[in-house]
Amino acid sequence: MVQRVSSTRAFARLAPHVVPALDRTVHRLTRGRVLLSARLLPGAILTATGARSGLPRRTPLACLPDGDDGWLLIGSNFGRPGHPAWTGNLLKHPEAEMNWRGRDIPVRARLLTGAERARAWRAAVARWPPYAAYQARVAREIRLFRLERR
Repeated sequence: MVQRVSSTRAFARLAPHVVPALDRTVHRLTRGRVLLSARLLPGAILTATGARSGLPRRTPLACLPDGDDGWLLIGSNFGRPGHPAWTGNLLKHPEAEMNWRGRDIPVRARLLTGAERARAWRAAVARWPPYAAYQARVAREIRLFRLERR
């Protein structure tokens, strides 16, 4: 049921305004121990340097653990037309930090392409089928990043 609701256009309009705000608040109040959205998908707080501002930008995101020292980030933007801002930040400034399970971890982001992206996309859709609905709704290719510990 949650996946079906998550695939709707109404969810795509509402969720970007509600989910991150709730996640930031709960994450701050629990000192990094809890992310509400992580009850559905693993979650982390990404701190990346703003592409235009140069300032730190904190964004709660769903992520998928990928091996021992890596994570996949999916720039789905809830199936909305534009790429989420955090993806542009990582393209310009790949050195970032993520708070994973209450620990701050320095990471380096790499945009996935080709066969590597295809494998990661299959894994992401297997874990959260609404990603396929998001991709079907937009003309852009959803960006996928692999974050590795620095």
